[in-house]
Order: sequence, then structure tokens, then C-alpha cells
Amino acid sequence: MTDSKITMTSSRPYLVRAFNEWVLDNDCTPYIVVDAGVQGVQVPTEHVANGQIVLNISPGAVRGLVIGNGSLEFSARFGGVPMQVFIPLQAVMAIYAKENGEGMVFGSEPGSPDPDGPGTKDKEASGEGGDGERPSGRPTLKVVK
Repeated sequence: MTDSKITMTSSRPYLVRAFNEWVLDNDCTPYIVVDAGVQGVQVPTEHVANGQIVLNISPGAVRGLVIGNGSLEFSARFGGVPMQVFIPLQAVMAIYAKENGEGMVFGSEPGSPDPDGPGTKDKEASGEGGDGERPSGRPTLKVVK
């Protein structure tokens, strides 16, 4: 091995694919939390709240799901209106099972650009609330080690 620094690609696409498969293998529904403020995100803006959107990516909810190394895309219906969804993987903040909250919250990776978004998004995505209250309708995420 040489002394030169080895540059690795992002682990996020591999982890998103693996967690999606794991959630489905356990007969649960995979949901992703997306930072809608990241450049290139194409999601239904009417469903964005606090700069984020939560999307069901199960086979029954989407068509043509492709989780590539740079982006996640699929087509789905929102309020009966078909839409092509495009999400750069750096905008995926978490993936979890709807039924029990098991999943993974992503932090920033070395060498990856920080997404432009609200400063409190990391606390909100990880389920950490300073006052101990849980916002209604928000999932609880657990870090799987």
C-alpha cells in the first residue's frame, strides 16, 4: 500500500440501497426524509414542510425506482397527479421503516458538499428535540449500529 491518500466514493448510495432492501425484506414500508432545499431536488413542493419532505418509496407506492450512485428517482402520483421525482443522494437525510422507525440518519460525509438547507435539519431528522416534545405526525428514527 502506498502513502498516497485513497479517495473513496460516497457510501450513501450503497447504504440507501441496502436499507431499502432490508426494510422491504422485513415486510415494512421504506420511507425517506429528503432535504427539499438541495439543488436539483424535484419533489411535489406542496408536500414540503420545514424544508423537508417524507416519501414512501415502497414498490406499491412508486414505479421505476432507481437508486443510482448520484441520485434516486422514480415516478409516483401525488393527489392523483403523476410526477417524476428526482433526488440527488446528498439530499437524502434518512431512510427508515414506517412501522417501527428502524433505519438510518445520514450525516455529512468527508469530501461531500454540505447541502444548502435550514440549520436545524439535523436535529429534526434525528428525532432530537430540545424540549423533549415529539412533533405530531413525525416518525421516530433509531440509529442502527
